[in-house]
Amino acid sequence: MEQENRRKRRKAIPAQPKKEPVADELQAAPKEKPRGKLRWRWLLNTLAATFVVVALAVTAFSLAMYSYYSSTILATLEGKAQTAAGMFRNYTETTYLFTARQFVNQFEEKSTIELQILNAGGRVLMSSTMDISGASVDSPDVRTAISEKRVATSMGPDGNTGDHVVSASAPVVYNGTVVGVVRMVTSLRKVETQMTRIIAVTSSVGAVILIVMGVSASFFIRSVLDPVIRVTETAKRIATGSYGVQMEKRSNDEMGELVDAINDMSMKIDQAERTQSEFISSVSHELRTPLTAISGWAETLYNGEVRDAADVKKGMGIIVSEAQRLTRMVEELLEFSRMETGRFNLSVEPIDIQAELEDAVYTYREFFRRKGLELDYTECGGELPIIDGDPERLRQVFCNLLDNADKHGGTGGRVDVSVVQEDASVVIRIRDYGPGVPEDELPFIKYKFYKGSSKARGSGIGLAVCEEIINSHSGSLDIGNAPGGGCVVTIRLPLGVENV
Repeated sequence: MEQENRRKRRKAIPAQPKKEPVADELQAAPKEKPRGKLRWRWLLNTLAATFVVVALAVTAFSLAMYSYYSSTILATLEGKAQTAAGMFRNYTETTYLFTARQFVNQFEEKSTIELQILNAGGRVLMSSTMDISGASVDSPDVRTAISEKRVATSMGPDGNTGDHVVSASAPVVYNGTVVGVVRMVTSLRKVETQMTRIIAVTSSVGAVILIVMGVSASFFIRSVLDPVIRVTETAKRIATGSYGVQMEKRSNDEMGELVDAINDMSMKIDQAERTQSEFISSVSHELRTPLTAISGWAETLYNGEVRDAADVKKGMGIIVSEAQRLTRMVEELLEFSRMETGRFNLSVEPIDIQAELEDAVYTYREFFRRKGLELDYTECGGELPIIDGDPERLRQVFCNLLDNADKHGGTGGRVDVSVVQEDASVVIRIRDYGPGVPEDELPFIKYKFYKGSSKARGSGIGLAVCEEIINSHSGSLDIGNAPGGGCVVTIRLPLGVENV
């Protein structure tokens, strides 16, 4: 009576809009084929980057050296010119030129530095080279020294010789008036020659660096690409059907991890291929058996070979039973197909989970009784809260698990079913008293197509479908061996937040 009342309460629950899951379909973008050889592109890119770095380094070093030499020469000339001009300030205007001539004649660095004595108008009065006396000098350092009465320097082509020179000019001041200019001039030809040598040496070093980088990059690229080529060839072999082929692992780095992943993938594909072949063979046999029984009895009854009412009833019962078994198998296959293609949806609504379980128990209790199998159902001590779920899918799980308990544990003569509330979950347990599951098969028993050592009929996808349904309800399905023998299946379904 209580069970009938629960059915009425369940049917009285108002229907809610169906909640359809949203599936994200990720489509891989087509990959472009590589252009050219990766080895050469990698090597060229490495050498190009090295060349740019070396060229920048050589240029920066050369400029720094040139700047150092130039600034040193300028500072030296400026100091010499200022010292000489200061010396001439101690003489009168009359004795200035006489002293200057003596200084020019005794100048010891005339082989590298040209000493010039200019008048206030910028004309050369005397020179240590004795070949430009009387010439007029119009350079920035001379103009600045005369106009601003301070030491000035300049760098640029010489107006007379065309050489690249550095010059420093210091004014000779007498009674506040510029009466002459002391100018030191030296050519940068030796500096430029030295810079050419420096650039040649640094360029040679850069070329050696390029060669070394090219050789080392070539070895490195080979060490990386050769394993990649081996992996590619192995992947091609796997793609053409050589499942299970293994590669030799030659290192423990990332490439070794890739080899391990490829080997593992190859083994899993090989196992999946063999499992699929076994599945097709098993399903073909499973479909053929009920079809044979249905066809045989239908033909017998159609031809009138059986006239006894009891035999006719028995034959019709076999046809109905085998047709139902065939229907369940086809439904499992359809569910599995939906799972594989991402079309597995739930029609969620508020349900009385205890009433749904009792429906399945009521359906199988008479079936078990006819087979001499006792079905013991333990009700929850109180009312269970209403939860959200798909009643058809959950009933499918209960029926599938009860059917498994009959097939794999029916020799124990008994099946226990219970439902309780534990913390924030509804817990359903289905236990048989058969031989249980071998310990080494427990981790794989929920894998699709896996049948283990069991000789019972089935497609090997029922438990995989059940787990997918329970997971879609944010629950869990666990299978283990019960103390004292037999197998126990535990289903946990979460209660809604308002019921916790």
